[in-house]
Amino acid sequence: MSAALTLAKPEHLDKVATLCANFHAETGISQSDEIRRAALAPLLEGSPYGAIYLIGPPRAAIGYMVLCFGWSIEFGGLDAILDELYIRPGVRGRGIATESLIALPRALAEGGLRAVHLEVDRENAAALKLYARAGFKPREKYMFMSRVL
Repeated sequence: MSAALTLAKPEHLDKVATLCANFHAETGISQSDEIRRAALAPLLEGSPYGAIYLIGPPRAAIGYMVLCFGWSIEFGGLDAILDELYIRPGVRGRGIATESLIALPRALAEGGLRAVHLEVDRENAAALKLYARAGFKPREKYMFMSRVL
């Protein structure tokens, strides 16, 4: 199976919201469908703050990736945070996530993207292995910190 990536559009909201709800349920993220859809919609409508990519054929997507864009002096310009990556359980272990994690940043680098960052559970050995295969490296001196507003 190929990790064909398609930039998601407003007409994909139902499909992305369902995939996202599945991801949230699997990872223990508690969020109402209304809030989830309100967070997804601007990215599907072309917001400059991020983009959502469907993985696999758009009609029968097997996953999605969400990138949120920012600017980094340290990395020399446009950067992104991989906010979410989800592959349906039935098709995991086939290299689709690795292929997606390599292909998308490479394509976006041609448009000026300088770095992609992500947050991962230090206890999740499978995710750590996946991200390492795709070229991500831990920054031992640094960690993400959050303040919910």
